[in-house]
Amino acid sequence: MRTSHKLVRLLALLFAFALVAAACGDDEGDAPTTTADVPTETSAAPSEDPIVVGGSLALTGFLAPTAAIHKVAGELFVERLNAAGGLLGRDVVWDVRDDESTPDQAAAIYERLITEENVDLVLGPYGTGTITAAMAVAEREGFVFPHHTASLTYAYTYACHFPTWPVGVDTNISNPNIVYDALEASGNPPATIGFVLNEFPGTQLIGYGPPNSDAGGAVSEAKKRGWDVVLEINFPTATSDWAPIASQVAEADPDFLYVGALGVDGPNLLTALDAINYTPKGHFYQWPAPGPLLGAPNADGAMSVTVFESHPPYTDDPEAASIVDEFAAKAAEAGIPYTLFDVQAATSWTAWQVLTAGVAGAGSLDQEEICDWLLNNPVETIIGTIDFDPAQQNYYGDLSVIKQIQDGKWVVVYPPEKALPGATPEL
Repeated sequence: MRTSHKLVRLLALLFAFALVAAACGDDEGDAPTTTADVPTETSAAPSEDPIVVGGSLALTGFLAPTAAIHKVAGELFVERLNAAGGLLGRDVVWDVRDDESTPDQAAAIYERLITEENVDLVLGPYGTGTITAAMAVAEREGFVFPHHTASLTYAYTYACHFPTWPVGVDTNISNPNIVYDALEASGNPPATIGFVLNEFPGTQLIGYGPPNSDAGGAVSEAKKRGWDVVLEINFPTATSDWAPIASQVAEADPDFLYVGALGVDGPNLLTALDAINYTPKGHFYQWPAPGPLLGAPNADGAMSVTVFESHPPYTDDPEAASIVDEFAAKAAEAGIPYTLFDVQAATSWTAWQVLTAGVAGAGSLDQEEICDWLLNNPVETIIGTIDFDPAQQNYYGDLSVIKQIQDGKWVVVYPPEKALPGATPEL
């Protein structure tokens, strides 16, 4: 298969963002996996050579703190898989290399793993830029490519890519409206709203829609609700001086502040706002580092999107509860400060579920057979049912829910059927 011209052009753009912080048919085939189980074809002890899954993660570089979560999740998944008998009756080995948080390094690793070292399967890396670079290699070599955190949904046209960042292909429309629905459900929706958006391509997509498109995003969707946009700031990804931004936020004084934030953008902005004695009335952060935001000044009431949190109803399933506990122990052992199993760990886990479900369902390591099975069978995962839709570039709808910091903890508050019992949006 040949890399599409769109991906080639996109890679050129993404390489320019190498220093950007990243932040997820028919039923006639075999039955899908259960919510938390890993698929196997036998419970007998594996006896053949292991199946090798190749890939990379940002073990060093600016993406490393979040990639460490994906490493722990992947290691735990493989441990549990092998303890249950492996895959196709064989043990699984994860050969994960350090891509140093750079797209070109990721591309070189996947090229080497596939063409020189002949791995059996691949799993995508962490971060939009590295995922996009690796996907181009997988497409050229005809490898099934599950991936978990790429945000440029409109750009991925490869027939055998399988995204598990569950935001839908039109995330620029669906994701902001999930936030806005939660604000309406609070009973106290804002009259005015302000936007502070990172210039990272993924957060720009959320804010304004795809390039050269009139589809719009969070800003235009807020206007459709009749809310007055009183502030609109776009800040560089390398921003270190937050005082000028904080001053503009305080002057505009919106009822609600929508921050297209990555990593520690949110804590940095809240710290700068606290320095001028300003507290947001209501606030949202797109893809924050959850631990640092919890510890930021005046963080109570902050909202974000998630697909899984370590509390009921997500942990009502005993198997899911077991995964949450085991992950917390392994994350603590790895020195990860925030050990709760949430959106990053859950989307990573889901990517592994998709890959192994495809292999078990196809009963084969043949890439075309695995791809075909995944395109024609739903997979039950820890975040819900995934039914890949080729007409939507293999996306399957936006499964995001809204979480909020209440009493010093992240809890899901919307929609009601996914919320912690008794929790509702507060504004």
